[in-house]
Amino acid sequence: MREVEFVVAHEPGANPVADLLADHPEARLRSLACHVTETSLWRVDRATGPSEALDGLADMAGARYFTDCLVRDGCDGDWETTVLDRSEGSLLLYSYWERDADCDSVPHLAREHFGDGVVLDETWRERSQRWRVLAPDGPVGDFVADVRSVAEADVRFERVSDPEREADDELPPKQADALEAAVEAGYYETPREVEAYELADELGIPGSTLTYRLRRAESWLAKQYVE
Repeated sequence: MREVEFVVAHEPGANPVADLLADHPEARLRSLACHVTETSLWRVDRATGPSEALDGLADMAGARYFTDCLVRDGCDGDWETTVLDRSEGSLLLYSYWERDADCDSVPHLAREHFGDGVVLDETWRERSQRWRVLAPDGPVGDFVADVRSVAEADVRFERVSDPEREADDELPPKQADALEAAVEAGYYETPREVEAYELADELGIPGSTLTYRLRRAESWLAKQYVE
């Protein structure tokens, strides 16, 4: 299994729900279930926060942002959102989307790259959507590249890993994750496709930390090769 965690950050004025949540920092919007096929998507989301934020989300329930489409303009798919439940401090939403040919979303890209076994979790706070993708083995580098090329927003990848590797006591998980992220990003290509400081920024860690982890991982690999 592979785990990919990243954040999509929306600029002011680019997304109505991002603007609304930015005005109410204590509010949250989180997916409870997300199912996707090649041409459709349906999901259940739970929002929590002050009444003003929940009222705003309920009022814009038909807005295009609920499609999760990464394309800011040109997405004309049919979309329907229904308020399932409203209580003090909580709002439950059901949404269904018939995808348009010009639209792309994180769930659709994940399914295309990893197949039907992919599991998705999304938490939206202020202007940032945090995605966690758990999927069978697949082309993680291609998925990362597609998300970056499609999204009309800032995308920061924080974790690209293999959870099963954590059982390996010889190479610490953080070093294994750093090494895998470096390979996926083209750090070891000639010429390099990314510098260490750029990769560290994408992973959200100091450059010195990334360099240390890579050196330790490289040392472990060299010893394994010689042995």
